[in-house]
Amino acid sequence: MLYVIGLGLGAATDITVKGLEIIRMCDRVYLESYTSILSTSLKDLEQFYGCLIIEADRELVENNADEILPKNEEENVAFLVVGDPFGATTHSDLILRAREKNVKVKVIHNSSILSAVGCCGLQLYRFGETISIPYWTEDWQPSSFYEKIISNRQRDLHTLCLLDIKVKEPTIESIMKKKKEYMPSKFMSVTEAAIQLLKIIEEKAEASTEEIGLNKSTVVVGLARVGWENQSIVVCSLEEMSSIDLGPPLHCLIIPAVKLHPVESEFMTLYTCK
Repeated sequence: MLYVIGLGLGAATDITVKGLEIIRMCDRVYLESYTSILSTSLKDLEQFYGCLIIEADRELVENNADEILPKNEEENVAFLVVGDPFGATTHSDLILRAREKNVKVKVIHNSSILSAVGCCGLQLYRFGETISIPYWTEDWQPSSFYEKIISNRQRDLHTLCLLDIKVKEPTIESIMKKKKEYMPSKFMSVTEAAIQLLKIIEEKAEASTEEIGLNKSTVVVGLARVGWENQSIVVCSLEEMSSIDLGPPLHCLIIPAVKLHPVESEFMTLYTCK
């Protein structure tokens, strides 16, 4: 059996009782280590779970998944995922590969950022399509996600913006030389995301005059380390967000709908910049 187990968003103790019991009976335990991070170390996880944990990077999961799958009908393998197992398409792909090889799969769910963002007071049923904001480079500066934000606002829906993560990304030189060299890990902040959005808005000046379009005064929500003990939430203008420091990762950004429910408006005043 392959068990795909959600760990929740914060500490080692966020694991469900069912998930913990399964981990302790598995022959091998892997931790997916490139789509998110926990507030605790691998060593602390091993101590709490009472077992050895193998770190699974992108290369192992996406290119060598067969190494993870059970070797025979008697072996049980746990694949641990921060948040919920279906929070990233990579995990769905692993499950499909297992099924192709007639490996039984069981999923143990947990909380994810897609539900935990309700902590800011915006109602979950009013969220539209979730978007990702990627890091820009000198030669690659996509802005298609902006149109999805506008589409959500046209339908009076909120937009959750997941911010780019670079963990164990190979350098261009190493790809060309076929030699494994990796760039330093980095995690996009709400500040960086806001700066990129402001640049897009500047290029799409006509949109800034529309009610549904964004401008530097548009109210946004910045969240950091959701589910951790030092969780941080701030509500301010997009321009103000471009200079706010919410501390260490992980961050995400919300572009609220144009019209808020009175309860949403009241709740968000708890986090509004004074």
